[in-house]
Amino acid sequence: MEFVTYEVEGQVGIITINRPKALNALNSAVLEELDKTFDAVDVNEIRALILTGAGEKSFVAGADIGEMSTLTKAEGEAFGKKGNDVFRKIETFPIPVIAAVNGFALGGGCEISMSCDIRICSDNAVFGQPEVGLGITPGFGGTQRLARVVGVGMAKQMIYTARNIKADEAYRIGLVNAVYTQEELMDAAKKLASTIAKNAPIAVRNCKKAINDGLQVDMDQAIVIEEKLFGDCFETEDQKAGMGNFLEKDKEKKLKVVPFQNK
Repeated sequence: MEFVTYEVEGQVGIITINRPKALNALNSAVLEELDKTFDAVDVNEIRALILTGAGEKSFVAGADIGEMSTLTKAEGEAFGKKGNDVFRKIETFPIPVIAAVNGFALGGGCEISMSCDIRICSDNAVFGQPEVGLGITPGFGGTQRLARVVGVGMAKQMIYTARNIKADEAYRIGLVNAVYTQEELMDAAKKLASTIAKNAPIAVRNCKKAINDGLQVDMDQAIVIEEKLFGDCFETEDQKAGMGNFLEKDKEKKLKVVPFQNK
């Protein structure tokens, strides 16, 4: 891999887009390497992923304008599909993916962060969908995911104006869950990923699928999705161990209770 690195720390995988001289901009080669990297993750061993960018300036500054500038209509649509296919893979990946946004997250950078389950960022992060200023629309899911994450009105304002927002505003509108200093960001991401990794993996996977699938349908259908995934957890080793441990601790707690004696 030339532009994407993958490291494993315990049950947490760290994927880094490593093209810092171009502010980690997404071109076809980066998208193809991301696709292959996610395919190579051993989901039986890894329980959570962190996605970040190399360097201190940029998470992903956007799609590569140099590559896009000469595309025909058909080529533009194909490039959009390439990005959307990779981002959808991230969004539907069996295990949770945390975006650790360290700097610019513009255009495709904002879009790839929204394909992740959870977004946290550094205090120098900048988010935006600047595409209309370049004569195009967001093409990697920005018109769809941004409205779902921050609401239709705020999404339209950001997209129509092409105005960037800083970390504090991204937090205020719910685009990110937390803001950290640059020095704290990766430690916070690893701590969050490790906390997720400690929980029952089948249950966590089923929670992700229930939330994602349920958001695509009405409530009557959504609760059926939840019921099936809830039922799917039973008879697993995770469920037996988790409930067994709880009942054992509850039993021990009751045995330690000393009756009140009135002297």
